[in-house]
Amino acid sequence: MSAPRVLIADDHGMIREGLRIILEGQGIEVVGEAVDGASAVRNAGALRPDVVLMDLRMPGVDGVAATREIVAAGTAEVLVLTSFDEDELVFAAIGAGAAGFLMKTTEAAPLVEAVRRVASGEGVLDPRVTRRALAALAAADGAHADLPSPPGLELLTAREREVLAALREGRSNAAIGERLGISVPTVKTHVSSILVKLGAESRAHAAALARDAALDTRDRTGSAE
Repeated sequence: MSAPRVLIADDHGMIREGLRIILEGQGIEVVGEAVDGASAVRNAGALRPDVVLMDLRMPGVDGVAATREIVAAGTAEVLVLTSFDEDELVFAAIGAGAAGFLMKTTEAAPLVEAVRRVASGEGVLDPRVTRRALAALAAADGAHADLPSPPGLELLTAREREVLAALREGRSNAAIGERLGISVPTVKTHVSSILVKLGAESRAHAAALARDAALDTRDRTGSAE
């Protein structure tokens, strides 16, 4: 595919400049910048980037609200940059439809790879974000261990449950295909079906919805796949 087109949204000029240098140095086109959520929404609509690299804490309209508007409008995928004290915002961004989450301390190579993967339609979950999010959610839900599974889970086929289990681990489409012995297009088909059945807005949202569910991979739908 052609080089991804990226919009950088962060209220710190030095961070924007550093991200631009890293991305352009690896052949990724930075089409614009935004200093807050409102300008991120406007610029995403005007410039139609493949990916918005989104900070969460910005003045005025924050990154969560901006993510929700951008995803709802279908103008770009959103890759969130988060720090260690933003668990609550991460959960909100999952619900808003962000396609990926990276720590702000991520090195240049994983950052570039994540941008390319999100631009190609995959999701990205930094393992450190996943561990912190799941730990915080487990602590918050500890008194509610018997909560029912998310609506729609019973509609998933055995294969879709296997794919969903891999999504919870933050695996890419290629990694899921390798694990299950299926092609990447087949993985994408299963992911799309999972999102529809769970009413999820993104891979990360589906993983969050199913975080506490016991994913029995026996088929209860009557479907082979």
